[in-house]
Amino acid sequence: MGLRKFIDERIAPHFHEGGKLQRYYVFYEMFDTMLYSPADTTRTSAHVRDGIDLKRVMMTVWFAALPALLFGMYNTGYQANLQITEFGYDPIPGWRTDLVVLFASFDYTSAAANFLHGAVYYVPIFVVTYVGGFIWEGLFAWKRGHEVNEGFFVTGILFTLILPPTIPLWQVFLGITFGVVVGKEIFGGTGKNFLNPALVGRAFLFFAYPAQMSGDAVWTAVDGFSGATALALAAAGDMDFSVGLTGVAASTNGVDLTWMQTSLGGIQGSIGETSTLMIGLGALVLLVTKIASWRIMLGMFLGMVILATMFNMIGSDTNPMFQMPWYWHLTLGGFAFGMVYMATDPVSAAMTDTGKWIFGLLIGAMSVLIRVVNPAFPEGVMLAILFGNLCAPLIDHFVVQANIRRRMRRKEV
Repeated sequence: MGLRKFIDERIAPHFHEGGKLQRYYVFYEMFDTMLYSPADTTRTSAHVRDGIDLKRVMMTVWFAALPALLFGMYNTGYQANLQITEFGYDPIPGWRTDLVVLFASFDYTSAAANFLHGAVYYVPIFVVTYVGGFIWEGLFAWKRGHEVNEGFFVTGILFTLILPPTIPLWQVFLGITFGVVVGKEIFGGTGKNFLNPALVGRAFLFFAYPAQMSGDAVWTAVDGFSGATALALAAAGDMDFSVGLTGVAASTNGVDLTWMQTSLGGIQGSIGETSTLMIGLGALVLLVTKIASWRIMLGMFLGMVILATMFNMIGSDTNPMFQMPWYWHLTLGGFAFGMVYMATDPVSAAMTDTGKWIFGLLIGAMSVLIRVVNPAFPEGVMLAILFGNLCAPLIDHFVVQANIRRRMRRKEV
């Protein structure tokens, strides 16, 4: 209550009409509405009354991403500490390691040490993402003369979770800049983008800096560590699908990975994509609150299962990925994360109910198609979702036209 009074009496007058900082009102409004609900109400006679607004939707998605975020921080530290204490790798030199040494140890059996080590990698990525994103959001809102929308809350958190923990911070800034400016603002801002901005930023980094972002090597926050990803190992034939990843020397120091381990998330990877269990908890929140479309999620899942099963039936003597069962596709790479948080973006996805089924089926099938058939990309989910975004308006158009033709036939009868 005291903070609200202080803002209203001491700060707000400077930014409102007649104040010396009036031209910067959009920046004041941006941070004020981050703390409190807007005091403004609709003034026209015709409007929709609803118990949820854009901010509540964004905060619900943000809350749903917390399980993956928290586990991602822990797992980032755990993977690094495991390699340091068990296998003799050195920490990456720099201020992050100094912080870990100052406040904790590299003991991978300590949850606190794992969280701290993970936090010193994740928190800077988080800060750079939100500072960079809000700078661009604020500049475009200022130039256009409207308030800053809350859409970036979700874009920002999702962008941080699809990045490797060891990514340079300047690349984080470049990626979120490209995602916000090119992926959203040049098309009109929140609600007008036809591509998922977080994936646009990730795709830019993927193609601009393939050495750091290709996904061919695992990302672990230790010095001199190298190894192939689980999907790359599967493509190389180092997997008995009835048991798990076998013969993995470089990436896990001889420790085989079972399907249950990949489900729980104790593997290297992008920060928020490793644990299917934590992603599932987020999916439950989004489905119960009806924020995300169950049709898109289920459609994407079925598309993946159908095409993976077809490849299993066809088989191949030269391509081991033909034998990967659907349940491995679900837990490896970013499929689960993309299915729950990315494909369900209401702005860039299909809008009609039938279109959502087609949209989901298309993305699920294309994800498997890229993984299995295209040797250039070990992971196909990001490209599949962006392709689905491009097709979403066309899908809705044909669905609507089909509905019109069906109604016309009824009238003729």
